[in-house]
Amino acid sequence: MWPAGKHSIFLFSSFILLYLFQAPAFATKKSYIVYLGSHDHGLEVTEADFDRVTETHHELLGSHFGSSEKAKEAIFYSYTKHINGFAAILEDEEAASIAKHPSVVSVFLNQGRKLLTTHSWEFMLMEGSNGVTRPSSLFEKARFGEDTIIGHLDTGAWPESPSFCDEGMGPIPLGWRGTCPSDITGFRCNRKIIGAKYFNKGYLAHAGPIARRNVTLNTVRDYEGHGSHTLSTLGGNFVQGANVFGLGNGTANGGSPRARVATYKVCWPPIGQNECFDADILAAIDAAIYDGVHVLSLSLGGSAADYSDDVLAIGAFHAVRRGITVVCAGGNSGPVPGTVSNSAPWILTVGASALDRKFEAVVELPNGQKFKGPSFCKPLPEDKLYPLISAKEAKAVNVSSGKAELCKVGTLDPRKVKGKILVCLRGENARVEKSLVALEAGAAGMILYNNAHDAYDFELFTDPHFLPSVELAYKDGLALVAYIDSTKNPKAYLHPSKTEYNTKPSPYMASFSSRGPNTITPDILKPDITAPGVNIIAAYTEGNSPTGLASDKRRVPFITMSGTSMATPHVSGIVGLLKTLHPDWSPSAIRSAIMTTARTRDNTGTSMLDGNFKEATPFAYGSGHIRPNRAMDPGLVYDLTINDYLNFLCAIGYNQTQIKSFSGPQPYRCPDAVNILDFNYPSMTIPKLNGSITLTRRLKNVGTPGTYAARLLHVHAGLNISVEPNTLKFDKIGEEKCFRLTIEVVRPGFDTVFGGLSWSDGKHYVRSPIVVGGVMA
Repeated sequence: MWPAGKHSIFLFSSFILLYLFQAPAFATKKSYIVYLGSHDHGLEVTEADFDRVTETHHELLGSHFGSSEKAKEAIFYSYTKHINGFAAILEDEEAASIAKHPSVVSVFLNQGRKLLTTHSWEFMLMEGSNGVTRPSSLFEKARFGEDTIIGHLDTGAWPESPSFCDEGMGPIPLGWRGTCPSDITGFRCNRKIIGAKYFNKGYLAHAGPIARRNVTLNTVRDYEGHGSHTLSTLGGNFVQGANVFGLGNGTANGGSPRARVATYKVCWPPIGQNECFDADILAAIDAAIYDGVHVLSLSLGGSAADYSDDVLAIGAFHAVRRGITVVCAGGNSGPVPGTVSNSAPWILTVGASALDRKFEAVVELPNGQKFKGPSFCKPLPEDKLYPLISAKEAKAVNVSSGKAELCKVGTLDPRKVKGKILVCLRGENARVEKSLVALEAGAAGMILYNNAHDAYDFELFTDPHFLPSVELAYKDGLALVAYIDSTKNPKAYLHPSKTEYNTKPSPYMASFSSRGPNTITPDILKPDITAPGVNIIAAYTEGNSPTGLASDKRRVPFITMSGTSMATPHVSGIVGLLKTLHPDWSPSAIRSAIMTTARTRDNTGTSMLDGNFKEATPFAYGSGHIRPNRAMDPGLVYDLTINDYLNFLCAIGYNQTQIKSFSGPQPYRCPDAVNILDFNYPSMTIPKLNGSITLTRRLKNVGTPGTYAARLLHVHAGLNISVEPNTLKFDKIGEEKCFRLTIEVVRPGFDTVFGGLSWSDGKHYVRSPIVVGGVMA
């Protein structure tokens, strides 16, 4: 069945970062975004034009306040370049009153979003890693994307990282309007990082006066790590000898290693669970469009919302109108169905899957048993068996066994732990905190095993623990505990970690990756694509420790992280290469090329699996795992115009006021008849089918002339599917042809089923997933 309802995206973090600011309890005003649509400045726009827009904002708000001076005090952003509107501190009644003004399209509460990493680390591809993922041929053909500019909304960058070196790069592309203002921390741009700005006024409106005194909130420099990681993943330069604690050694590079990058810092220390606020995001998107980026990458998100109520979706539409491809993370709330966010059809939405590389160590027992798990484990001080103790047996006086078993702060007796390998249960407190507790108690090493409630307990992460440590699956943990209980003198040895390549099966879906169906528009399959997002190696900040804990004084140039945050910049980098290779392709053509060339099989030749090793579905991976080399020559694409997107909004029942949020200065008139099933998306989804239905699609030739034949894939026994015509002949580039897909229920009584349609000329394979919601008996 198709689940209903909306689910929040939660940040599964292994630590809490920096500060927690709360708005004053006595505050009676809130920050709002007053959205007025878009500007049509023309090509000769000047700063004077922007100033006049700001004046109109003061006048509009002043007409409600009775004073332009009061309006100036209340407004903290004027969106003047492409997006028209302002952000201001208002009473609820004032916001409601302003919303009635004829020039106001919408008024939004300045809401928060979060970074989409499952813990605090991100990774990127290394030389020698998954050959399916690394776009070597695309690199060569696109000259590494040096003419492409990728904008990045996140926590900024650490510019001194070798990933952001500009050695060998040519002059900054003509037409770039971005800037890099002087920075109190010494942040400097170069020919790699060509733009850097920070936006914090929306955040400060929530954080209150305490935050305003924090100097780290007035810089684009990354003191968290997330931004450096994602930015280097999408556009980091080649760095030889990159590694994490000596493991995974190789040449690191981003998806577009020679692309120019511009960073727009919009995410800050958490307020509750929110780090990135809409007023700042909208200001950054407005700036990025004007600056001249070709791609926008956003590894952040929040709860799924109707598009007309979603400031990020509206901002993304402004970017797409100007030919900018917008790539967003789908969320980390999997494996729960219906949790995918950033699901607007003009956004390229990304899920996370695993690489064929692991960092693992072995736990060896005297009885010959061996258990393997993820680890950055360094050698133990002595090459010998060490005493082994369960944390619940090492509990301090007056502490319950349950709390001690979790290795919480203050629960262990150091006299029982010293010199031994401590066995802890995963859950509740951060994994890296457990290793700190073990270290402070005097343990020689730690074994952490999964709890019984994790259905995906064999999907484990590689953490930067404080002492030699290995993480085990639940069943292996039970076997280890059984051994401890069976002998009076249990012992074990932790072997040093090793890097394993070409692991199988790979790729498989990460359990945390948010799943479809799309709860806002079930007719559009989301996510669109999946890319590497588990244990990714990429650059890190020197302003934070690898664990993020204040007591951790270590600093590392590269680190591993996991999340759809990490998958998104992989796709953004590939989009950058495609943009260089095909500058005339629209954002929708680029998305189609990526989607229709994806693969749904792993390196064993069987269907891609989910995190629980059951067969995954398009609700997890969308069209499949990205294949960059295929995407550069897809043969055919499903293209879309801005009017197609506006017709989509008409088809889902938007009224003229809602459509005005997207249509620009000129009103848009909906066609007399428009069907959402005919929306020219590369995937085909029918939420619920009774009887039969016919969908229309059109394909554009972007390759050599040829004749394509249709082939249906994995048709369910309860359906009859036909394609008319079943061959399409293309004589020139840019030629478009239509086809109809008819789906009929012949045997009701099935739940949601999945199939596919492929068009091929013998060289190209243009594949689309088909999703049909079932008809129950």
